[in-house]
Amino acid sequence: MGNFSELSGLKQWAALVLGAVLVTAALHFTLFKSQRAANDQAQSALELKLRENAELESYAPKLKDMERQLANLKQQLEIERRIVPDDKEVDGFIKMLDAEAMKSGIEIRRYTAKPVASREFYTEMPFEIELDGPYYSVLNFFDRVGKLERIVNMSGLLIANTKNGSAAKTKHTYQYAPNETIVATCEATTFFSHDLAPPAGAPVKGKGGL
Repeated sequence: MGNFSELSGLKQWAALVLGAVLVTAALHFTLFKSQRAANDQAQSALELKLRENAELESYAPKLKDMERQLANLKQQLEIERRIVPDDKEVDGFIKMLDAEAMKSGIEIRRYTAKPVASREFYTEMPFEIELDGPYYSVLNFFDRVGKLERIVNMSGLLIANTKNGSAAKTKHTYQYAPNETIVATCEATTFFSHDLAPPAGAPVKGKGGL
């Protein structure tokens, strides 16, 4: 084969065209093809991401409702925990009753813990309490306890005058004020959930027991 310079002008032009075609074909099957595959892959990933975004956008109007429902559930949970706490809170319970007794103008003399009773979803914790004060103040105390946010059941009420406390099964006699007319014993029962299981025979904290 002769040198390229020895070819005629037409043949030189044809050779250049053929070389360009060969180079283009080589680039197509190597660099261009791999780049096209990368572009196709990127396009597929983009289309997938766009579909995911479109699906997520459909939930956007519901997001505020979901957040509002979650806030309501949290608020309800807090209310339920105040009504039926998830632990015993013995000290808090005694302080709560003492506060209501002070507001009513009576005196709670004794708290004695009684055996707890486990139910399916909650546990009952009863205390025998002994109190004294003016008749209407005692009535006011029971009324105030009945309106507490935390559930407290009063049962087994026994009432007697201050001179005959044994009729109400009181354990001790105290120096009563002149306006105090009655003594009483009853059972005050509070409740807590089973989130924290109580030990049998929970100890008493607070005022004197037996």
